[in-house]
Amino acid sequence: MTLKLLLSLALSALFALMAHRMFLTFGAQVPADYAGTAPPFDARRHLSGDLLSEGVIFGPSGRVTSRFTARMTGVWGNSGGVLTEDFVFASGETLQREWTITPTGSDRFTATAPDIEGQAIDEISGATLRMKYRLRLGEGAGGHVVNVTDWIYLTQDGVMINRSEMRKFGVKVAELVATIRPAR
Repeated sequence: MTLKLLLSLALSALFALMAHRMFLTFGAQVPADYAGTAPPFDARRHLSGDLLSEGVIFGPSGRVTSRFTARMTGVWGNSGGVLTEDFVFASGETLQREWTITPTGSDRFTATAPDIEGQAIDEISGATLRMKYRLRLGEGAGGHVVNVTDWIYLTQDGVMINRSEMRKFGVKVAELVATIRPAR
């Protein structure tokens, strides 16, 4: 094969991978895809009070690399809310994160936390909440900064399914799947 043919094949493969990611994968979702779905997600209602989350984290190979439970507490006032998350991992490691959530429109919010670089941008559409942010991982995970896209899907009975992708240089390095429900 000639160099020109090899280059052409490589570019075609790269284009196909980019097109696949843009149109046929998790990253192709947009909030408008869920407009009109029910029940409507209401952050002040569904992320309020005592919540329990259970989930798994998949590494780049697709295998489970970590399991966790988290106790969460959401408190809201006129100017926004605070969501505190207390994680306990199967390894025994713990992590606490406190989100400060500020409404910026009827279905839009920004959120900050100590391990988030800048602000998370949140958007509600129908039965979903999408968050995009840059997360600084702990030293045990290398201290890297990853781009995170979180989707929270509200089910008919009020349980939320959280699916997140973490990417570094555009490459998926981890995925999280978790449930979030009112603690009883």
